[in-house]
Amino acid sequence: MRLIWQLLAVVAVWILGNLGTAAVKDKPWLALVAGLLTAVVAVLVYGRVVRRTEHRAPVEVSLKGAGAGISWGTLLGIALFGAVIANIAFFGNYTINGLGTPSSAVALLGIMAGAAVTEELVFRGVLFRNVEHWTGTWIALVLTGSLFGLIHLLNATATLWGAIAIAIEAGGMLTAAYVATRKLWVPIGLHFGWNIAASAIFSTKVSGSNTPQGLLDATMSGPALVTGGDFGPEGSVYAVVFGVVATVVFMWLAHRRGHVVPVRRSARADVAARLTS
Repeated sequence: MRLIWQLLAVVAVWILGNLGTAAVKDKPWLALVAGLLTAVVAVLVYGRVVRRTEHRAPVEVSLKGAGAGISWGTLLGIALFGAVIANIAFFGNYTINGLGTPSSAVALLGIMAGAAVTEELVFRGVLFRNVEHWTGTWIALVLTGSLFGLIHLLNATATLWGAIAIAIEAGGMLTAAYVATRKLWVPIGLHFGWNIAASAIFSTKVSGSNTPQGLLDATMSGPALVTGGDFGPEGSVYAVVFGVVATVVFMWLAHRRGHVVPVRRSARADVAARLTS
């Protein structure tokens, strides 16, 4: 039952936060505040429901190290997506025409903050963590990463390949970031940095959604394998490659730190207990 209660609590904040942010999306500063408020409330609700259902301190959202984790995660997310755009631009498929819409970029900061926090709490904090307890790290990574990709099929211009790409690059990378650190702050920062680079900075579509223009007025053209087509650059082969590389690095760190929960049932309990203490 703990999975159900945790999921209901965080998804409720996710839905209400999305509705609130959508209601003020044309008012940049209000959208920024609404998104940040959603993020804060989601963390507080997650912490409370974990305490009540698991009778432990929610160490994965402990404030210790939160600033550093979010900061370097955000920088890494921006750098990774920037590398994707740089490769697309190298072949002339991404062109900057001038300044875009700075006010929309402000709104996007709030929208993406709310989305990054709530999605990480749902997929890594609730789903992955609980499934890992039953199956071990690797199976849980594949299952929840796949679900993370599939849910993006609900977006306006989603494609099947785009959903598969998200499952591989983001589902893997973000989960691996959590496994390596056993805190949600780095994956939250990584998710946020990736999304604000895509939307607020480079003005591209985010996961097949109709994203408003950000800081740059830019155009993309060329083969879908390179640009991601209607799904946006996350459907690009470059995004998949960079996501896989990041996943491998994070899982290597996780292995070195003893953070990987084995599949074997007899060994799972001791490792899982150590990682949540």
